[in-house]
Amino acid sequence: MKATLATITVLVLALSWTSEAVRVEENGLSFSLEAVMRLQELTESSGAGQQSPRLRASTGSLCADPMLPQEFLPLCRLRGASASLSRLAMVPMDVCDICAFAACTGC
Repeated sequence: MKATLATITVLVLALSWTSEAVRVEENGLSFSLEAVMRLQELTESSGAGQQSPRLRASTGSLCADPMLPQEFLPLCRLRGASASLSRLAMVPMDVCDICAFAACTGC
């Protein structure tokens, strides 16, 4: 029984480590896949479509959004943050999940 519990614990830990291992790189910075997914949710909920010219303007307010993952704050301080956030908001998650997208690493 103890061996089974130990095996299950190791498997759960291994799964959590691998799910956090996928990173998306932009402008010399690296972000977790989960954080990029949250950024995409925020841009979708703000009503800014991917092709909308308003996306560039709305990304400035994204940096002030308390729901934005903290790991984006260094990016928000950089020149060109708006363009970087726009590119991150357009990363195809289904392709990134299998690391077929150039910006995604760590699978």
